Amino acid sequence: MPTPDQVLFMRQAIALARGQVGRTGANPAVGCVIVQGGKVVGQAATADGGRPHAEEQALQVAGDLARGAQVFVTLEPCGERTAGEPSCALRLLRAAVSEVFIACADGAPFASGRGCALLLGGGVAINRGLLEDEASTLYADYRPQGSERRD
Repeated sequence: MPTPDQVLFMRQAIALARGQVGRTGANPAVGCVIVQGGKVVGQAATADGGRPHAEEQALQVAGDLARGAQVFVTLEPCGERTAGEPSCALRLLRAAVSEVFIACADGAPFASGRGCALLLGGGVAINRGLLEDEASTLYADYRPQGSERRD
């Protein structure tokens, strides 16, 4: 059972993503909130055109405060990038976050389980499905193509 604070932080991530729906090109609008000691230390949504991703922007804002933090993200972090940059999952690992709450799974081939597998392999706790019903409305029109690469 999620705590009231966990629900609040995920709703904040959903609100961030909602503000970017329709502005992110082929990439989905994602919201990310990084919390350290009960306080938001970084937050972002996918930028116009789809880059940079929400997680990388929020991590940049949080800086060293991301170490040991909880991360609330509306869609599974990507596990691979086509542009040769580190994936969001790898960035979260490198930042040494402790726990990631994910509202919705991502069916795109560069996410679908890959991001979670990287995080779990690196010892990061994963909690899936927090406010999935609320967040899924963000992705009603998002249809990842089987071979289309999103970076």
